[in-house]
Amino acid sequence: MPAHRFFMALGFLVFATGAHPLAAPKVTSLTNSSVQFRVADKHYVQLKRGKTTAVIVDNVAEKIPASPTHRPGYNGVAVLLHAEGQDNLFVPTLAGLNYEHIHDGTKAVVQEKFEPRKAPLELRIIDEYTVELYQPPSPNWKLESCGRYHLLADGTIEYTFECIPRAKTFQQGFIGLFWASYIHKPADKSIQFIGRKSKEKTATVEWLKTLSPSHGVNSTHPPAGLKWFPKLDPEFPLTLVNHPSAYVYSQPWYFGVSQGNAFVQMFRGRDQIWMAQSPTGGGATNPAWDFQWFIPNYKVNEAYGFVMRAAYLPFESRKQIEAATKKHRQELNPN
Repeated sequence: MPAHRFFMALGFLVFATGAHPLAAPKVTSLTNSSVQFRVADKHYVQLKRGKTTAVIVDNVAEKIPASPTHRPGYNGVAVLLHAEGQDNLFVPTLAGLNYEHIHDGTKAVVQEKFEPRKAPLELRIIDEYTVELYQPPSPNWKLESCGRYHLLADGTIEYTFECIPRAKTFQQGFIGLFWASYIHKPADKSIQFIGRKSKEKTATVEWLKTLSPSHGVNSTHPPAGLKWFPKLDPEFPLTLVNHPSAYVYSQPWYFGVSQGNAFVQMFRGRDQIWMAQSPTGGGATNPAWDFQWFIPNYKVNEAYGFVMRAAYLPFESRKQIEAATKKHRQELNPN
């Protein structure tokens, strides 16, 4: 049989060599022993590059620049500022690109719905533009992980997440993970992406502007052409995870507008990220612009990972945002 033969498994392209399509890129200190770091002496690190300022936090409450009321549990980017903006993009007490849920689609998640928030995190400084949030195997799911936040030259955040399941705790054969970004009082709570109605495969692909009517209703948008869907228990309690909308996206990126700036989240198509949203995830006036990720056919002690980028830049039009982010989207999806 030819060496280049491949087959479809669980809707993903898997090569005959056996390599998992979601294998970790092996760039974080979790998977790459050559990575040098020092543990931060505080529970936050402020990064600045270009016109962007980002404050990365672990899940311990501490007064931090531009967010003195930051609450415990919320990790990731507590503060995101643009030199031409006004205030922090994110709810001051909460965060963005916040590692939120671990699950297997069953009611077992009720042991602790927010395990990434509760289990200890170690803030590791790599260099002046790069930090990582490392989490030892979590108490319930035994998932070890590391998320790297790196500011690129233009101030865009490149986020690389890698994880290793250390026990066979995910009983349905897949790992489910979720990230949340809580936006502070935007005038428009909707998000915008390129896609179509999910049930109309021949429908015209176009720009869509969507807003969930309420929390957990029409909340998640999977990629078009997905052939594998996670099996979710009818009583699974995380409604942002298991309530798909009427739409699928055809290009792996989306944005929302707040304070005259666009918050753009860009993904690799190969990672099969699902977009998600809530009109009130961070409070009555504060939507959540989120995403989730599923790892099918996982194996204990193997490393998995994805890469995404998040840009915060002045908004003029969709066309302008497309042009401003084209380089990043092409680098994430070179083929």
